Amino acid sequence: MIKRIMTDVDVKAGIQQILKRVDAAYEQRPKELKGDKPLLVAVSKTKPVEMIIDAYSVGQRHFGENYVQELVEKSQHPDILAQCPDIKWHFIGHLQTNKINKIIKLPNMHMVQTVDSEKLANNLNSAWQKFEKENKQPLNVLIQINTSGEEAKNGIAPSDAPKLYKYIKENLKELNLNGIMTIGAFGHDYSQGPNPDFISLMKVHKQICEENQLNEKDVQVSMGMSDDFEKAIEMGSTIVRVGSSIFGYRAKKPSA
Repeated sequence: MIKRIMTDVDVKAGIQQILKRVDAAYEQRPKELKGDKPLLVAVSKTKPVEMIIDAYSVGQRHFGENYVQELVEKSQHPDILAQCPDIKWHFIGHLQTNKINKIIKLPNMHMVQTVDSEKLANNLNSAWQKFEKENKQPLNVLIQINTSGEEAKNGIAPSDAPKLYKYIKENLKELNLNGIMTIGAFGHDYSQGPNPDFISLMKVHKQICEENQLNEKDVQVSMGMSDDFEKAIEMGSTIVRVGSSIFGYRAKKPSA
């Protein structure tokens, strides 16, 4: 049983503060960018179950996990199952093909954001096809794109992403391809101009929409984390992944 961790972190206030900032950034987005209002995915990796329950209690429903074993444990935790019936889990870490069966059978598995190859997509499609579940819908996925070109990061090259998008759409009916995502390089200096990773991802987004005759709203864009989600929203992001700014939020104590 996980013990309650005493801390001055106020998760509920953190969620509410981030949602206000999401709304403000969305208002600053140029009107020609027609993407939906951004969805907040609370990145709960390494955080205790009680923090997730606190966030859920103020309306947060989408949570992201990076590690398979941690997602397995949290999604099946009795307190989560009892108190968070409508929780939606996003897997946002690197997914090895031999771990696929561990995550697709989990309760409230909502999306895999890190599909970066035909092999992984094919294996996910086959596994989901075999998975017997009442009222089963296709598995939501995003294509992960390595916009920064860093060897340490996973993801398909931007130039290859449209081909993978078309392949999944045309061949893998068990997958509901929602859009694209990137992690990008950390610590961009915005005094030097817009984030080149965000520019790169939005170019891929535009190419995919044009080649497939799709409305821009039909292709989701997941980019932006705690340090840059507002800039990402202004450039077109429709899904932001925020962890430390929520689960490390410390409300200011009133002055005496």
